[in-house]
Formats: sequence, C-alpha cells, structure tokens
Amino acid sequence: MDPAILLPAASYEFATIQKVSGSGPPVPASDQLAAEEPLEIRVGYETDGQRQHRTLSVTMRTPGHDEELAAGFLLTEGIIHTKADLLGIIPCPDVQKAEEAGNVVRAELAAHVKVDFAAMERHFYTSSSCGVCGKTSIDAVRTASCPVLPTAGPHLRYAVVHQLPEKLRAAQAGFEQTGGQHASALFSPEGELLLLREDVGRHNALDKVIGAALLAGWLPLHQHILLVSGRVSFELVQKAAAAGIGILAAVGAPSSLAIQAAESFGMTVLGFVRNERFNIYSHGWRLLA
Repeated sequence: MDPAILLPAASYEFATIQKVSGSGPPVPASDQLAAEEPLEIRVGYETDGQRQHRTLSVTMRTPGHDEELAAGFLLTEGIIHTKADLLGIIPCPDVQKAEEAGNVVRAELAAHVKVDFAAMERHFYTSSSCGVCGKTSIDAVRTASCPVLPTAGPHLRYAVVHQLPEKLRAAQAGFEQTGGQHASALFSPEGELLLLREDVGRHNALDKVIGAALLAGWLPLHQHILLVSGRVSFELVQKAAAAGIGILAAVGAPSSLAIQAAESFGMTVLGFVRNERFNIYSHGWRLLA
C-alpha cells in the first residue's frame, strides 16, 4: 500500500495573517491551516430482517480518508472485528443540510453484526483535543475483544527505532504544510514505512491507519510497528491493541494509564523516541540491542 503522502486538498485551508519578526511592524502574509470539520458516522444494520440507520458518532477531524476513519473507529470501538463484518462505507446520500455534504458517512454492517445500542456505556462524541472520553478503567475496554498480542515477536533493533522519527517526519506532508496535524504510521520490523495518515486529532490519525489496514486485509497487525507523532494516551494503546499491534512508539511521553493498559495487554511502549534516544516503558523483551 502506498504511504499516501499526497494530501486531499480539503485537508488544509489558506488564511491571511500578520507576521511579526523581532520589534518590526506586522507584515501581511498567507498561511496554511490544518482543516477541521465535523464528521458524522452513521451505521446501517439489520433488525428483524429490516435495515435500520442510526448516527453512531460525531468526531472533529481533518477531511480526507473518511471511510478509513470510520472503519478504524468501528473496529477499535469493538463494533466490528473483521473486514467481513463490513459491507461497505459510503458518503451518506441523504443529508439534510448543505453543510453536511461531504461530512457524513454511512457504514453498512453485515446482517450478522448485532449492535446493542442500549448496552453502550457512553455516547460516541469525540473531539480533536482529547479523543474519546469516559472510559474509566482498563477492564472497560476489554469488552472490545482486543486480540491477544503475540508473545514471540516482533523484535525490533535499537538502530531501527532510532531511524523511525526521521522517516515519519519526512513523510508528514500535512504537518509540513500546516504545522498542525498529528501523524500515525505503520512500519515493518526492518523500518520500512508502510502506511501513514495525518489528522488534527491524534486518535483520528490512528483510526485512519487502522481503518486503511482493515480495508486492505492486513489485520491483525502483529508484525507491524506503530509510531505516533505526539504523546501516548490510554486510548491510543487501546486502539493499537484492538488492531493487534505489539509495539507502539511515540515521539512524546506516555500517560500513566497508558502504561498500565500496555502492561495488561502485553504491549511494548516506547516514549521520547528522538535524537538517538528512547525510553522503554513496558514489555522491553521485544527490543534487541
């Protein structure tokens, strides 16, 4: 699969700003901003032989790769588990308002997929700043049927870890243009960049990567390395575990709950991966000096 470094035109917008340098006067200039718009994810499902449609989530995201975002979200939230659970994802044809055009997608679930809306513990509202909120314990996400992570690998050499941030940064076209997008990327154990997605929300960037991998038939991602451009939150660990990723590396720091979850799931977490250094926070047996 192509890393898809080319960005959709809708992923950024131009703005007129004023630049200040030193004590000089403001100078008019043009700047590129990371686009942020709401995406409504609807699901079509079968009940008593009849197709029903319902809104499942609204997330603030950077437009582009919306079908992948929806697929990744459905997987990491435990609504689907394999590509066979999904009939397809399309831009919703029956939007009511002009501003909804291009900002609503509908995922059609296979007839055997049962969605128990009443049993859902929380509303699926996410924001670009904090991700999905409300999960209060590691046990709560085990219901998403996270696959068992491999105990025989993959193994990753220190030298490969040191190479990953530069490869990620070189492929971050959205960040290069706007300075305002997070990135998630999949690498091989040899350090080959396989897939990269960007978004204003770090959780959305990861859902896009996982969704693309799901639609390509790659899951589970047992032999892939995940690198994220920012910090590691509890939710990113949960999403990575749902996709079967055993090694999660980050340019930034992990949270305490993220490490507790990683220890529980059997996931290797690396933080502060930059400048030829990194910290090992959990399950360091996958690292080879």
